[in-house]
This record gives sequence, structure tokens and C-alpha cells, in this order.
Amino acid sequence: MEITAVLAGIAVSDLERAKQWYETVFGRSVDAEPMPGLAEWHTPGGVVQLVVDRERAGGSLVTLQVADARSALAELGDRGGLAVELDDVTSDQVLFATFTDPEGNAITVVEVRA
Repeated sequence: MEITAVLAGIAVSDLERAKQWYETVFGRSVDAEPMPGLAEWHTPGGVVQLVVDRERAGGSLVTLQVADARSALAELGDRGGLAVELDDVTSDQVLFATFTDPEGNAITVVEVRA
């Protein structure tokens, strides 16, 4: 099987509230809303989708790989996002920081160490 793209789905109960919060994370409004209950941000590495699923809301895990985690977290803070500390001790392979959205979904920003 050759995978050509990956879609990361984040289950939410309130799409409008979630869109506002993720606009801060991504630094821009949604790229597409292809159908009711679905909002997408397109990145060079794939697509992050918010999907209304009240039963699964708060149980999603998403990792966003970035070139420079310190800069990414500083940008997030500058846009009014969470102040999150980078973990540069736990792994000799990656630097990372995890935070949660208002529904409890875990978002991890990760940088692969050179």
C-alpha cells in the first residue's frame, strides 16, 4: 500500500467553538468546509479535520511535526494561544510539547532532533 496523504481527524462537539480555537493554533481560518459538521486546514504534510462527533469528542490525539518547535510554540503564544513548555529532556529523538483543546483533545507539537 502506498499512502499519498494522511487526514488527521479531531472529534469535537461544538464545531464553531472548535474552529475559533484551532484558528489560533493554525494562525488562519479554515481552508475548507466540504460538508456540514466538517472543517479542514490543509498543510504540506496532510489535512487536519475537525469533525462533529459528540460521542468521541475529547478523545483525539494529533501530532503536528514542525521544523522548529520553539518557534512554533512562540508563534502560538504570540497569537493568544496557550503558553506551553517544550520537553527537551524525555526523548533524545524529538523535542515536543503537548496541550489540550477546550474539549480535551491532545495536540502535540514535535520537532525531530537533527
